[in-house]
Amino acid sequence: MKRVSIITVNFNQPLLTELFLKSVAVCNTYSLIEIIVIDNGSRENHIPAWRSYYPEVRFIRSEKNLGFAGGNNLGIREANGEYLFLVNNDTEFSAGLIEKLVAVLDSSPQVGAISPKILYFDEPGIIQYAGFTEMNMNTGRNRCIGQMEEDLGQYDHTTGPTGFVHGAAMMIRKEAINKAGLMPELFFLYYEEMDWCEKIKKAGYEIWIEPKAAIYHKESMSVGKKSLLKEYFMCRNRILFIRRNAPWFSRIIFYFHFLLLVSPRNLLGYLLTGNIAHARQFLRGIWWNFTNGTESRELGYEETR
Repeated sequence: MKRVSIITVNFNQPLLTELFLKSVAVCNTYSLIEIIVIDNGSRENHIPAWRSYYPEVRFIRSEKNLGFAGGNNLGIREANGEYLFLVNNDTEFSAGLIEKLVAVLDSSPQVGAISPKILYFDEPGIIQYAGFTEMNMNTGRNRCIGQMEEDLGQYDHTTGPTGFVHGAAMMIRKEAINKAGLMPELFFLYYEEMDWCEKIKKAGYEIWIEPKAAIYHKESMSVGKKSLLKEYFMCRNRILFIRRNAPWFSRIIFYFHFLLLVSPRNLLGYLLTGNIAHARQFLRGIWWNFTNGTESRELGYEETR
């Protein structure tokens, strides 16, 4: 039996983290686990209290918000498991979740990373994720398979390769991390798990989905107004992902597509709706790529709001 390290990151969401830990305690039946919680620069340090409530859990605190990848990497460095299950703290387990993912990794050594099917917590019969298509390197776009569909078991037979794992729940083979490296921290938010998947593929592994395993995600089904922070990083990191991963000819096509079609369309939309601040962040995301290399690090959350 392989040891599984369950790693989750908390950032100013102590109640969600506590509900997550309760879910693991109630639903998990896989015996050989360790649980690691990273407090990623939260305003309040809840770890002293948590240690008394959850003595079986390992807590690590960073005084600074290191971003999604940086927080998870703190846990990865401390993990003892052969398989590492990186899970958002706004998820809840289903019965047999870990066993089903472990069974695939045990039987298929070519698999470097795998995600379960993700369902909306508030609407557990609706799918959020049942795999990803491959990235179109000419446009920087791909599609989330099954999103917003009613779960009738239509994807439960599709265990196998997929474009990317989902950052909300992904089990990674430690051996694959040793070869591919840690999750790239230069993205800070968004696209980091996709870039990581490309590195894992280049290291000789496959990316899979196991839709017979399910996890519930407390992300809203309704799409609210995009935050300024998200606007900046989604634009910045979409371009950065292509710069780092696309063949040179696809990069040229992407640049023309993005600058001549996507940018005018998005900026016009923001101007017509009066979202000047979003237009400014969109332009900042583009400008960052003109002035930084493909290994440049982001300043951090506080400097990019």
